[in-house]
Amino acid sequence: MERKAAIREFVRELLARKGDTQPFSDEASLLLSGRLQSVDAVELAVFLEEEFGVDFANMGFDQEMIDTLDAISGLVEGSVKRP
Repeated sequence: MERKAAIREFVRELLARKGDTQPFSDEASLLLSGRLQSVDAVELAVFLEEEFGVDFANMGFDQEMIDTLDAISGLVEGSVKRP
């Protein structure tokens, strides 16, 4: 599965667990808008670390880094080790 599609599906599942089934765009705020909470941010960070090797311990964490699908995708693309 394409990275961005995998991220989108994970976010969709996080939202659905909260009863939020509204669509969201790649540019839509997820955390700062309140659609996702801090506990969801932790789950998302763990997902990104496990699935894509994003190292928040090394780079630090700011919720704006994972506030939109575009931001998350950019973060993952920058973290993926290339041969």
